[in-house]
Amino acid sequence: MFLRRLSIQRLDSLGTPHPCPIRWIDNFAMRNFTNDAVFDDTLPVADGLLKAGRRVPIERLQPAMEDWFRRKGYLKPEERLAVVELEREGLNQEPKKSAAEVDKLDPADGAA
Repeated sequence: MFLRRLSIQRLDSLGTPHPCPIRWIDNFAMRNFTNDAVFDDTLPVADGLLKAGRRVPIERLQPAMEDWFRRKGYLKPEERLAVVELEREGLNQEPKKSAAEVDKLDPADGAA
């Protein structure tokens, strides 16, 4: 069920990535078990790491998590959130985005 591994990083004002604490990720996941079924297939496993099923859309997960973290006061106004799918366990696939690529993203375009 949890086929994908997602890196969940807080990007500070300089664009330096920091793994989000598991308590932040767990807080988001528990909230969404009752409010948005599309995120039910998520499992926080460590600081900066979330396992997810195939039907969890990263393009919806990232803004939903960032919004929740801002409302909880976890992210400062100048910080943003990067959600990146890592290579699948046991496969030799490249990550969809590297940390360096995430750092180069223009905050104005809203992508992460």
